[in-house]
Amino acid sequence: MRSLRSRWSVLADRVDGATPAGRDRAVDALRAFAILGVVLGHWLVTAVTTADGGLSGASPLAYMPWLAPVSWVFQTLAVFFLVGGQVAAGGYASARARGIPYGTWVGQRLGRLFRPVAAVLVLWTVAAGGMLLGGVPLDTVRTLVALVLSPLWFLLVFAALTAVTPLVARLNPLWPLAVVAGVDVWRFGFGGPEAIGWVNVAAGWLVPYALGAAWSRGVFARRGPALLLLCGGAAATASLVLWGGYPASMVGVPGAAVSNLNPPTLAAVAFGLAQCGLALLVREPLARAMCRPRAWAKVALVNLSAMTVFLWHQTAMIAVTAVGLLVSADLPGLHTVPGSVSWTAARLLWLPVFAAALAVCWAAFRSYERPRSRRSPRTTPRPSPPPRPPGPPRSPGAPQASRPPRAARVAGSRAAAARRTGGACPDPVKEATGA
Repeated sequence: MRSLRSRWSVLADRVDGATPAGRDRAVDALRAFAILGVVLGHWLVTAVTTADGGLSGASPLAYMPWLAPVSWVFQTLAVFFLVGGQVAAGGYASARARGIPYGTWVGQRLGRLFRPVAAVLVLWTVAAGGMLLGGVPLDTVRTLVALVLSPLWFLLVFAALTAVTPLVARLNPLWPLAVVAGVDVWRFGFGGPEAIGWVNVAAGWLVPYALGAAWSRGVFARRGPALLLLCGGAAATASLVLWGGYPASMVGVPGAAVSNLNPPTLAAVAFGLAQCGLALLVREPLARAMCRPRAWAKVALVNLSAMTVFLWHQTAMIAVTAVGLLVSADLPGLHTVPGSVSWTAARLLWLPVFAAALAVCWAAFRSYERPRSRRSPRTTPRPSPPPRPPGPPRSPGAPQASRPPRAARVAGSRAAAARRTGGACPDPVKEATGA
């Protein structure tokens, strides 16, 4: 144990030392917390039961509505879009300043998003086909595939917003917020078609994304605007839930007449505003906490594999559920109906098992998240340069040419790497960890 702690301490020091001094570690911490919040939220409010003879989905929120505050803690997608907007807007501005074309910039960002998705789709296509050929009921296969693929809608929306970053980098968040409000008034107040609600999939998540872009421009340099977001968002959410007829849960609940998330409603967007305000207010404490090498190393490692964790966490839960069927068909908290407090207590005990299964998935598939090198392997030897003619002899008293300092040489090599790869310099955190 002492040896393991020593190795971790050495790794943490390497990660901390390799991180550029100007990196905003609070941004990485917020992204890591947002991803882990989504993962834990899915594991807590999603159940796969054997009550109907096959595997079917269920939610403890449908049986115990008083657990709705759990969704307030773990529904953290607004924070992820906030950070995404901040990073994308800042990254695009930096790319333009370096002369990197839009196509190169967006191709690199979308490639990082979608490369890991291919592995999930291939594995589950093969698995679904195998289960159907093996006689597994269609409803069971549909349930499992839906659990795995349902989080992918988030990637499609995030990719679309990333692609239009140049257009929305200076968009006032009040415009998409007004669209969300108008859609809800039409949908719920005037009996408009349910399909119109899907407009809010783009408009609703554009609100925190545009807030992130505003953050990159320095709009939230003072605490006042962030405090206004927190208080105004919280007050609007409470009013909409208490008097506007919106559900208290900020995630979808099976069988509910209205879902706050699918598609997003004004209540969910208002709640996201409060979350974004809180995230902006805790930036400074987070930045101080991230100065500790061990804390920062954990956040850095989560960020290096954020997409792998997000894409495979449902597969990890399903794998544990399937293996548990080999032992018993009614393991508490795993296969049973989530209708009591005892189920919740048992579920908490399964979380470390889900995490261990996710670690296996991470070890197997994290390589798909690594950026591919643009340089192809050289197949023919490089021709030797012709010999240089000897220069004039240096007189004994002449000064010797000075060599550039090491910092200048490192900066020059990174700038050359940026020009070769379209601005994507090697990540020093990845270099330190070997990831």
